[in-house]
Amino acid sequence: MFCYQCQETAKNAGCTVKGMCGKPEETANLQDLLIFVLRGIAVYGEKLKELGSPDRSNDDFVLQGLFATITNANWDDARFEGMVQEALERRDALKAKFLETYAAKQGQKFTDALPDAATWSGPVSSFADKAKTVGIQATEDEDVRSLREFLIIGLKGVAAYAEHAAVLGFRRPEIDDFMLEALASTTKDLSVDEMIGLVMKTGEIAVTTMALLDEANTTTYGHPEITEVNIGVGHRPGILISGHDLKDMEELLKQTEGTGIDVYTHGEMLPANYYPAFKKYDHFVGNYGGSWWHQNAEFESFNGPILLTTNCLVPLKKSNTYLDRLYTTGVVGYDGATHIAERPEGGTKDFSGIIAQAKECSPPTELETGSIVGGFAHHQVTALADKVVEAVKSGAIKRFVVMAGCDGRQKSREYYTDVAANLPQDTVILTAGCAKYRYNKLDLGDIGGIPRVLDAGQCNDSYSLAVIALKLKEIFELDDINDLPVSYDIAWYEQKAVAVLLALLFLGVKGIRLGPTLPAFLSPNVAKVVIEKFDLKPVGTVQDDIAAMMAGQ
Repeated sequence: MFCYQCQETAKNAGCTVKGMCGKPEETANLQDLLIFVLRGIAVYGEKLKELGSPDRSNDDFVLQGLFATITNANWDDARFEGMVQEALERRDALKAKFLETYAAKQGQKFTDALPDAATWSGPVSSFADKAKTVGIQATEDEDVRSLREFLIIGLKGVAAYAEHAAVLGFRRPEIDDFMLEALASTTKDLSVDEMIGLVMKTGEIAVTTMALLDEANTTTYGHPEITEVNIGVGHRPGILISGHDLKDMEELLKQTEGTGIDVYTHGEMLPANYYPAFKKYDHFVGNYGGSWWHQNAEFESFNGPILLTTNCLVPLKKSNTYLDRLYTTGVVGYDGATHIAERPEGGTKDFSGIIAQAKECSPPTELETGSIVGGFAHHQVTALADKVVEAVKSGAIKRFVVMAGCDGRQKSREYYTDVAANLPQDTVILTAGCAKYRYNKLDLGDIGGIPRVLDAGQCNDSYSLAVIALKLKEIFELDDINDLPVSYDIAWYEQKAVAVLLALLFLGVKGIRLGPTLPAFLSPNVAKVVIEKFDLKPVGTVQDDIAAMMAGQ
């Protein structure tokens, strides 16, 4: 195996024996093979579009296939084998359609050479050997490999957001078209400029996708509101739900209503507490625990069943006893966990099994008491615009620091807690994503009633931070977004964060600090281009970075 798609990759170079995330070599190789066959689907999809006969029958599968390979989403080899088999079947059906369409339109058979991804086939017994030949290192040139993987990793993040929107019935054909264009491009010999152009276009598509997801979520569930979220526990049995899928959240709340079971969010699902549509449920108690990497201890102490709707799922330790209480759904998979099937067309998922088990469980063990405040998405902050602008004009707020992104296990991530704790009292932190768990329970106070931590939601809500920045640019009549009193100190971990980073770069944001390390998938030459063009920089010491940000550097 070779994998360097997440920030924790071994020695910031690449995992070669077992993923730092816990991913076994066999699983990593099957994921590589799935991406390989998706490239084949893309080749024929792109060719059919060129012939004026686009085929949209594989759009959902491509999104889900990319999403399934995101860090900490799916650990089930049998599921990946099934997805590779289905991908081969879909690719070959698309191939037959292309050959027929080509012959009908061109009056002759198609005889051009095709990449291996578009032609290889084999039984399940051949998957392991084939997978070893199609991984990341199959591309020999370091810079070509870097640009291709930058593209694929960004695509995975975009696919996750697009899939969430699609579940709610919101799609944009240009997103699906770009997925095919980008995947197919990795089978071609392109110039460096062409490859860089595709990476940057991924940022543009990421903005489009996050805007679409924002529209899907707010149209369906209302605009997030400033909300005080309980972090204590009740006295009834509970179900803990993690991930990002709000439709799963909705259906679980409906099916548990009146059952005597409470529902709690964990990690990535915290922002569900901010949506008006969910506040009508009295049994929606609040949030339990912290970010994703604490789950081995927190899932254990929760005592009731846990539902994972998307990543991040951490492998169980030998001391953990909650496997029989662990449920997965959507793209998530884990050997030994109960998987809840997709909803039938026009229907809902069946959560009766998890509900029945919850009734037999003890209430959660209390971890903490009190509350945290969130819900500062762009609609809510825009409503407070006059107050914010006045605070800036009066000097009460000197600077905004965007500390969005991911959390992780490394001790070096204490940097973000220390930055938040030591920022001057006239600064406001804008956040979205699990990075917030590093400081959202600190007592940082407020500025004239404006909390010093404005939590917009989850990583997909990073779109709100861009909207807020663009709105401030308009209000202050500035020509350049970089002239705002805003600094960016971003923590990244996985592929959705890469999509957000590309979105920010597309919007023209410069001077972003990124940590705890710069991505391993950036070769020295590619890193040099990104650093020079966008002034991307690694994080330094807490004191030096705070001083530089306050000076607008």
